[in-house]
Amino acid sequence: MIGVDLGGTKILAGVVDASGGVERTLEVATPTSSQAALVDALVEVVDELRTPDVAAAGFGVPTRVDQETGIAIGAVNIPLHRLSLRDDIGTRIGLPVGAVNDGSAAALAEFRLGAGRGSSNLVMLTLGTGVGGGVVINGQLYHGWTELGHMVIVVDGEPCVGSCSGRGHVEAYCSGRAADRIAARELGPGATAHELVAQGHPALTEIGHYLGCAIGSLVNIFNPETVVIGGGFGIAASPYLSAPARLAILREALAPGGQTVRLAVGELGPAAGMIGAGLVAFDVLG
Repeated sequence: MIGVDLGGTKILAGVVDASGGVERTLEVATPTSSQAALVDALVEVVDELRTPDVAAAGFGVPTRVDQETGIAIGAVNIPLHRLSLRDDIGTRIGLPVGAVNDGSAAALAEFRLGAGRGSSNLVMLTLGTGVGGGVVINGQLYHGWTELGHMVIVVDGEPCVGSCSGRGHVEAYCSGRAADRIAARELGPGATAHELVAQGHPALTEIGHYLGCAIGSLVNIFNPETVVIGGGFGIAASPYLSAPARLAILREALAPGGQTVRLAVGELGPAAGMIGAGLVAFDVLG
């Protein structure tokens, strides 16, 4: 199968086998000029990786996906609105297509092959350009919208980004973009999240606290055995986020959930979404 992870800044695609092994990968910048350019890029990466033994393609996309129609409803950070991945892209590449939210794809991969192995119930938060998420309930991927990054954690707080009109969302406090904002505040104009992490800056404690507050609410809703933190920023900053997050979880989550939940860092790294998208393609074929 071909798994395609569409992110706010890059598209990562690869040929994925049934065990989650990755044979070849391709990475390109995400076009943001138009939806047509974005679709062309998705088709091109599949065509470049495709071989005669490829049977289907799976896509993890940073938006809500209607599982009945296969329509990607509308992304916050990229030009994608009401695109039928199954029909529009499937017709162009001539393959069966499966599609889920990108956070859900990463959660599926970590559940089956990574940090969530052995769990029955899992929540994953991917901290990258934005914040994505996925949920596994009783061993099955939850196919709702799972826009966990748009959960409100501060009433009337910082404005969200892109086409989202909300305020106080997890994404506004825990994403790489939020870390860039904090870096500029703490270190001066032009400073970025990379510098915060490189310095182990104390401001990362603030992000970890907000992250833990969000996780506490998710524990109260889903009672997962494991919460996995992934995404480029999440994994890089995890040594500085985990301790303040754990303290906030203990405060916000009802006992015994806060005490028993396992907080883990994604094991599959930046490939999690791509591998999960490939697993989605296998599931399409049954």
